[in-house]
Amino acid sequence: MKAFRLADLEAERAANDGAYLQFLRERNMSVGLYALDRGSLDPQQPHGQDEVYFVVSGRALITVGDETEPVARGSVVYVPAGVPHRFHHISEDLRVMVVFSPPEA
Repeated sequence: MKAFRLADLEAERAANDGAYLQFLRERNMSVGLYALDRGSLDPQQPHGQDEVYFVVSGRALITVGDETEPVARGSVVYVPAGVPHRFHHISEDLRVMVVFSPPEA
C-alpha cells in the first residue's frame, strides 16, 4: 500500500516551486497534485492521456472542448485524451488531484 497526506503533498509541491507534483506513478496510471492560485492562468495544453480531476479545494470554471462548468470542492471532471481544456476564472486557490491513464509521459 502507498498512502499520502494532502498537507505533505502540498508542502512538497510548494517547496519545489511548481504548480504540479506527480506523487504516484504505476504501470497504468499516474497521480499528481495541481495547484493554481486565485486569479492565475492555467497554461495546460491537451494531454495524450485520459484524465480525471478531483477538486480538493477552491473554486473556478473549467472548459473542456466547448463546454464550461463551475468546479469547487468535491467536483470530479473527466477529460478525454487530446481534448483542449483549462481552468479559468479561479476565484479561490484551486487544489486538484489529477489521475492520468496511462501514466503521464
